[in-house]
Amino acid sequence: MKILMYSVRDDEQDAIQAWAAAHQIQVDTNDLEFHPETADLVKGYDGLVIQQRSPIGGDASLYQSLAAAGLKQLTSRTAGVDTIDIPAAKAAGLVVTNVPAYSPNSVAEMSVAQTMRLIRNLEMFDQRISQQNFQWAGLQAREIRSLTVGIIGAGRIGGTAARLFHGLGAKVIAYDVVRHPELEDVLIYVDTKEDLLRQADVVDLHVDLNETSAGLIDAAALKLMKTDAYLINASRGPVIVTDDLVAALKAGEIAGCALDTVEGENALFNQNHQGEVLQDTNVAQLMQMPNVIITPHVGFYTNLAVKNMVDISLDDVLAILNGETTAHAF
Repeated sequence: MKILMYSVRDDEQDAIQAWAAAHQIQVDTNDLEFHPETADLVKGYDGLVIQQRSPIGGDASLYQSLAAAGLKQLTSRTAGVDTIDIPAAKAAGLVVTNVPAYSPNSVAEMSVAQTMRLIRNLEMFDQRISQQNFQWAGLQAREIRSLTVGIIGAGRIGGTAARLFHGLGAKVIAYDVVRHPELEDVLIYVDTKEDLLRQADVVDLHVDLNETSAGLIDAAALKLMKTDAYLINASRGPVIVTDDLVAALKAGEIAGCALDTVEGENALFNQNHQGEVLQDTNVAQLMQMPNVIITPHVGFYTNLAVKNMVDISLDDVLAILNGETTAHAF
C-alpha cells in the first residue's frame, strides 16, 4: 500500500513519518498542489491526500481518471472542501473526506487573541512605540467582560470560541441555522444574522464557505454593525466582501477588524513579497489602517492541529482502502 500527499510543508514531515512508521505504510510527499497538470504523479499509488486553497480545476474527467487508476478516495487534510468538485468525485466512485475538527481550539484561540488585541488597542500601541511615542491618550481599552460577542456559525470551532469568550466574562450570542443545545450554557441564540449584527460589540465569523456564506458580510451587513464594533474573520476570505469592508472602515462604520483570511489570498499568503508593490489594492489599503490586523491564514497553525490534520487524514485513507467506513466522508 502506498499513499501520496500533495502540498506538504516541512513542519508536517515529522507527523507523516511517525504515522508511516507506526502503520508500516509507504507515504510519499511533494510540495505541489493537486491540479490536472500534477495529477499524473498519483499513478501507482493507492491513496491520495491533498491540502490547498485553490480549486483543483479541470472537469469530471479528472476524477474519472483517478478512479480508472485504481484510487478509491480523495482526502483533504483540511476542513474546507470547496476546492474539490464533490459531485464529480462521487460520480466517479471516489469517497471524499476531510478533517472537520483537526483542532477547534487552534482557530477559536486565534479569534480570542485577535479580539483582545483589538479591544486593548495593542496594534495601535505597537505602532506608536515603534516611533518612540509612549503616550496613551486616545487609546483607552475596553474589558471583554463588558462586551457582547456575536458568533456567526456556532459549530465545532464557533462553539469552542463561545466557551472561551464566555469564560472570559463576555456575553455571547450566536446565529446559526443549526442550534446546538449543548452550547446553551454559554451562549444565547438570536433569530437572524441582522439581530446579531445590531447587538454585537465583536462579530466573530466561523462559517464554512458555500453558496449561502459567500458575501455574508457585505455593505448592508456592515451598516448594521455598531460604529464601535469589531469584525473577526478566521473562517474563509470570500465570506466578507472586501471592497465593502474597506469602504466601511474608511467611513468609520465599524471600529476595526482582524482578518486571518481574505479574498484572493492565494496570491499573497505564505509567500514573501518583501520589497514589492502589492497588486492587491484592497490588502494594501487594509495594511495601512491602524485598526486592522492581517495574518496569513494561520489560525490552524499549531502543533496539535498540524499533527491531527496529518493523522486523521491518513487514518481515513487507510480505513477506506481497507473497505471500512469513516465519519468524515461526504
